[in-house]
Amino acid sequence: MTDVEVESFLASGRTAVLVTLASDGAPEPVGMWFLVEPDGAIVMRTYAASQKALNLRRDPRVAVLVESGDRYAELQGVRLSGVVELVEDAEMIADIWTGLAMKYEGLAPEHADPFRLVALERAGKQVALRLRPSEVVSWDHRKLAP
Repeated sequence: MTDVEVESFLASGRTAVLVTLASDGAPEPVGMWFLVEPDGAIVMRTYAASQKALNLRRDPRVAVLVESGDRYAELQGVRLSGVVELVEDAEMIADIWTGLAMKYEGLAPEHADPFRLVALERAGKQVALRLRPSEVVSWDHRKLAP
C-alpha cells in the first residue's frame, strides 16, 4: 500500500492485535481498539494493572496488526512495529477514551464533553499506550493480478 492507503486503512480499521512480550519472551497477542493521531502514532488505553501494561513496563517492544478481508483476494493488512510509550496523563487518557467511544460505540459529538468528564474521573486506573512505529509493513491482495 502507499502511505496514503496505509493512513486510510488504519483510520478505518477496527480491531488491532497488539503483541507484547511475556516475562519468558513468549508473544502475548490481544485485540485492542485504537485511534490514529495526526502524526501517525497509534494510541490505545488499558488498565494500568493489566498484563499487557505489565509486559510493556518490562519490555516496551511491540507489534500491532490491523487486517481485513474474508477471501484471499481481499486480504489487506498493516503491521506496525516499535516501542510503546506508556503515558499516565489523565487528560490524554480521557481524550483517547472519548475518541474510542465515538469511533466504536457511536458516541455522538454532542455527548463527547460529558463523556470525557466521566472518563477523566476514571483515568487514574488507566494508562495510555502510544506507538510511533519504527517499521510499517503493508499488503493489499486486491492489487494482485487475477
